[in-house]
Amino acid sequence: MTQDLAPSVRPDAHADADAARAADGWWRSAVIYQVYVRSFADSDGDGIGDLRGIRERLPYLAGLGVDALWLTPFYASPQADGGYDVADYRAVDPLFGQLSDADDLVREAHRLGLRVIVDIVPNHTSDRHAWFEEALADRPGGTARERYHFRPGRGAAGELPPNDWESVFGGPAWTRTTGPDGTPGEWYLHLFASEQPDLNWENPEVREEFASVLRFWLDLGVDGFRIDVAHGMVKAPGLPDIGRTEQAKLIGAQVLPFFDQDGVHEIHRDWRRLLDSYPGERIGVAEAWAPTSERLALYVRPDELHQAFNFQFLTCDWDAGQMRTVIDASLEATRSVGAPTTWVLSNHDVVRHPTRYGSGDTGLGLRRARAAALLMLALPGSAYVYQGEELGLPEVVELPDEVRQDPAFFRGDGQDGLRDGCRVPLPWSGEEAPYGFGPGGSWLPQPAAWAELSVEAQSGDPRSTLELYRSALAVRRELPGLGDGEMTWLDAPEGVLTFSRPGFVCTLNTRGDEVTLPVPGRPVLASTALAISIPEGRCTGGTVRIPSDSCVWWAV
Repeated sequence: MTQDLAPSVRPDAHADADAARAADGWWRSAVIYQVYVRSFADSDGDGIGDLRGIRERLPYLAGLGVDALWLTPFYASPQADGGYDVADYRAVDPLFGQLSDADDLVREAHRLGLRVIVDIVPNHTSDRHAWFEEALADRPGGTARERYHFRPGRGAAGELPPNDWESVFGGPAWTRTTGPDGTPGEWYLHLFASEQPDLNWENPEVREEFASVLRFWLDLGVDGFRIDVAHGMVKAPGLPDIGRTEQAKLIGAQVLPFFDQDGVHEIHRDWRRLLDSYPGERIGVAEAWAPTSERLALYVRPDELHQAFNFQFLTCDWDAGQMRTVIDASLEATRSVGAPTTWVLSNHDVVRHPTRYGSGDTGLGLRRARAAALLMLALPGSAYVYQGEELGLPEVVELPDEVRQDPAFFRGDGQDGLRDGCRVPLPWSGEEAPYGFGPGGSWLPQPAAWAELSVEAQSGDPRSTLELYRSALAVRRELPGLGDGEMTWLDAPEGVLTFSRPGFVCTLNTRGDEVTLPVPGRPVLASTALAISIPEGRCTGGTVRIPSDSCVWWAV
């Protein structure tokens, strides 16, 4: 028979799950929703998302079933890199509202049972930050310049950069200053855009300032911080050359003199002590690219941060063998330090996974994305959902050059410069753009096909991706075997992954054809329709035909 599956959730299931998580550490099993502030919801009609727009849509997130939301930077900024160039860490940029809007958002989220995590950007500031303006006005070797990395150039007249480091966005990682009299001066380090000068974390003043910034937002009530470039604050002594080009391709593949240096862990231990001094289990989340699962696990040791994004899982191909290898390595590494694994499929810096998995075939990509969502939400630990993935949004690959704003797009030899494609504003309702995003337009154009992918269009349709996510998150709360804990692999044919958890089995078919397997239990949820054959006169047993590129949850 073909079976449409839906969860049966007790009215008190959410309360029971929340109580259990509070006892064990809410973050160990949490599903956290990433809000890219510019693209979530616009309240004032300027085409840019803002804090008030987020607050107005909080009931949607509560109804979706997530535990918390993570907000990308909304601080005062010239917006050279979408707000990751911060000019004032204690002020809200007028694009996004004012400080009272942040306060209102946090209070309303808490009223709805949602926690709030905010981005902190400690590797670099904006070049409009008061500190950097003081540094430019200071003399070489002056105290204001010690907060950053200023160096004399190489060559006969200092005309060459101090070393061979490259910006992640492309080009040299150094920009030369100009003195008051117009003569060339020292160079300053920026691992990203030239408008984002790197801070010198060997300077005690930098450490003291960021401790104060964290306290400011913790006092306002936020529940934690996602730490941007958590692997990058400490540079190797002497800033040695790397000796090769295309250095962006080495990130996450090897330890670099500017990334994943051991000295970052002392900073994270200091921050953990600060977080632990506040009530309510405030957390730190590392955006850390590390070459191995073992090195990534160092960021979540008991005295460091609580979570670290699993980018090896994100970048894994649609291949059962590779997936199992990555899952095993990730779980083993985090288990060794007593931490949960943190799974993620997409974010604001990578191509959306329906497009990655589809290789040009939209239907195939969506089928695999739906299956991957069920796999991720069944694995032990915590999970992050990037806004719009619950709608099955693909990457927007045909944006005209004139609308692009990714700084890497305007530089060479770094990232691909196409991050705008995953940042297109969400479709909420209606038949025409901006699809309820706000009363005006949207800062990036939305495709015409998104009318069929809006929240309004998908709500109530049992076959939609939105209802699949809602059901999966409800089941995840209902079944005690999901969230943090143990799992055991079960025997399965090549191309199929099957594992058990207490009272639960998950089956993923990555093959290009249907596979017939014994029925392991009661089907609870599937990414596509199933054909189940049960012997006449029996209520259990039999076989199930699992379509290609699909995933099934079973209660046992």
